[in-house]
Amino acid sequence: MSRKRRTYSADFKAKLVLEVLEGEKTLNEIASSYEVLPKSLQNWKKQFIENMSLAFDKSAVVKEYKEKLETLEKEKDATSKKLGEVIVERDFVVGKLKSSVSSKNRKQLLETELKLSKNCQLRLLSIPKSSIYYEPVIPFSSDRDQELLDTIDKIYTKYPYYGHRRVHKLLNRLGFVIGRKRVKRAMRLMGIVAQYPKPKTTIASKEHLKYPYLLKQFKNDNNQVVIDKPNQVWSTDITYIKLDKGFVYLAAVIDWHTKKILSWKLSNTMDVSLTTTVLKEALLLYPKPQIFNTDQGSQYTAKEHIKILVDNNISISMDGKGRATDNIVIERFWRSLKYEDVYPQSYSTIKEARVGIAKYINIYNKERLHQSLGYATPDEVYFKGVNNRVFEDRDLLLDVA
Repeated sequence: MSRKRRTYSADFKAKLVLEVLEGEKTLNEIASSYEVLPKSLQNWKKQFIENMSLAFDKSAVVKEYKEKLETLEKEKDATSKKLGEVIVERDFVVGKLKSSVSSKNRKQLLETELKLSKNCQLRLLSIPKSSIYYEPVIPFSSDRDQELLDTIDKIYTKYPYYGHRRVHKLLNRLGFVIGRKRVKRAMRLMGIVAQYPKPKTTIASKEHLKYPYLLKQFKNDNNQVVIDKPNQVWSTDITYIKLDKGFVYLAAVIDWHTKKILSWKLSNTMDVSLTTTVLKEALLLYPKPQIFNTDQGSQYTAKEHIKILVDNNISISMDGKGRATDNIVIERFWRSLKYEDVYPQSYSTIKEARVGIAKYINIYNKERLHQSLGYATPDEVYFKGVNNRVFEDRDLLLDVA
């Protein structure tokens, strides 16, 4: 156990030094009698002798201390002035930083090799400490959640008229312990709604561009839309594609009469750039349509998408709210694509999905026989209607080969 260090008063040291100076006892005797170290006595004696003159010349000491105090005071004033300037400058910069730089961008200013502590940097940049250490939870990112989304997609593809209540009940039967609200959030994330008319429960924003459904004029006695030539009506939509570790969105443009897929794109985000890209590509490759039909999703009511159609003098048609059956031709293609390709292939990555879907759409357009087209292919009917190109059976066999 370490011995506690002793301290001695100035009077005690002076008393022992005087005994040393008397010379009646040895240094060791004095040190032993007072339980101090001989070395300490030597140091005290030396210090005493060096400062003896102070007892007779106090003015020199006072003068020296006054000069030191004046120097310290000047240094203090200069430091205080400089510190005040730094504080004003810092407050100015911090104020500008807060008003002009977002919290997200401010986080990028933090230094990892710290000259200032992280707490100090966070305080100066006005960043909450919790925002640095908090890791946001990505919704529906676990393996079980991915299985849930995949199952919902399959249910919706088979029963497109099921709303979230029926989907919820069916999921419970399949062994998913899940609440109805979570099913509703999952379906909203996937961008799917049941295909049936819904009551008008909300009022659209004035900024939300809406157009009438123009395909009513083509309905027959059975309430079916009948288009009799290519490029009269094009339709488009977005669907959800399940991958091993997440999901992506597929947008496509289809010719209503011939069922030909004119353009398509796979993306990891469902935004305006996805829809405008496929529209521009279709217009670049084929003659423009008379009518372009979409749902009322925000991607299709966006100014960028509307502008392309207006600039090309194309009539804009939009489904009734909640009526996916108004765009049934693209819905049927999604069903064929998923049951004939996406589900059996179970794509792992976007790259695999892009290659596989491209292959399927090529077969769909050139080789797949459609009952509604008199067992012809979309390419046959489309190009015959556009430029009277006639496909012979031998041509089809060569294409297949």
